Amino acid sequence: MSPQPSVDPAGTVETVFRLEFPRVVAAVARIVRDVGIAEELAQDALVAALEQWPRDGVPDSPGAWLLTAARNRAVDLVRRRERYARKLAEIGRDLETAAPPEEPSGPDDIDDDLLRLVFTTCHPVLSAEARTALTLRLLGGLTTAETARAFLVPEATVAQRIVRAKRTLAAKNVAFEVPYGPDREARLGSVLDVVYLIFNEGYSATSGDDWLRPALCEDALRLARQLCALMPKEPEVHALAALLEFQASRTAARTGPDGEPVLLKDQDRRRWNRLLIARGVAALERADATATGAPGRYALQAAIAACHALAHSWEDTDWRRIAALYGLLAVRAPSPVVELNRAVAVSMTEGPGPALEIVDALAAGTALRDYHLLPSVRGDLLARLGRTREARAEFARAASLTRNARERRLLERRAAEGR
Repeated sequence: MSPQPSVDPAGTVETVFRLEFPRVVAAVARIVRDVGIAEELAQDALVAALEQWPRDGVPDSPGAWLLTAARNRAVDLVRRRERYARKLAEIGRDLETAAPPEEPSGPDDIDDDLLRLVFTTCHPVLSAEARTALTLRLLGGLTTAETARAFLVPEATVAQRIVRAKRTLAAKNVAFEVPYGPDREARLGSVLDVVYLIFNEGYSATSGDDWLRPALCEDALRLARQLCALMPKEPEVHALAALLEFQASRTAARTGPDGEPVLLKDQDRRRWNRLLIARGVAALERADATATGAPGRYALQAAIAACHALAHSWEDTDWRRIAALYGLLAVRAPSPVVELNRAVAVSMTEGPGPALEIVDALAAGTALRDYHLLPSVRGDLLARLGRTREARAEFARAASLTRNARERRLLERRAAEGR
């Protein structure tokens, strides 16, 4: 079937590019062995689509079109490289007939460009902040602004991290590969963090018109499962997979008919995916079976998610266990966000008053100053205490801070409820 004209080709290009961007970058990076160049070639393919699709119509397989266009540009670039030309002359091959280089084919080998990309962008030559920013940009397809939002730091800071990270990878000639042995273990923690952040961006999009970005969740969940196959003796790998399985199980119930967010306490639990919950339980059991010491932070978060997933209703949730687990997590991996979540659990066990004290202490600091969930939680606690006017003001502030249109409308409705 030939390409058909589209009502909004430019909008289609933007949507397809956002969905396919990580795969295009990963596939091209395998050819050019440079993630910075790979991103530029992916952008070139986007420009070509913006020029051709409005004129010729959107192709039947737009993602494949973008991938082919980017790959063709990558091959052209490789052809032009003098170094490659010299090598080609020495071995007497033609590019079109050259066999791909052999790669490890043992049980640890994983033929997945996305996995290679995430391990490459999590190389120890980069700082922890740069690894996460670059991987969110390339693997998660986030814009610089969205990445900055995920980090709760200025956009200019993230932009600098990304540029410097790409330059460092190129200067150090970092191989585009899944490492083996000690090198793999050294990068694992950063890889897990990045996979989790990508899932979170899909689970609760920081900006845009949609509350969910399912493609990001699917990519993160698939990567987590592959990491389990790659590293079966690593408890935190299984714990992360369990956490994502539990979280993903609620996807169908997290939005209403018009795409509006549905809060956890209001979700129809009959719509939760029981297969994913069962997978989460199995992964958590594997994490427990392989653990040799105190539970890691992903094991603790997975245990919290299990409490929600296994509860038949909001009222049946084991909030005391959740509060205790958040207390352990606050020791294992302290952060203001963990404290905010602990406050929610405390409010369910001890009441909104003690929880408000925790939240007010966080509000007095600067770490969560622009984090919309802080005034959102505070507004909920104030509403439960009968302080309606203050609660409305907090929900209004939360609405002004979020960049997600669906979430903003939800918060604006909550701000108006007391009127």
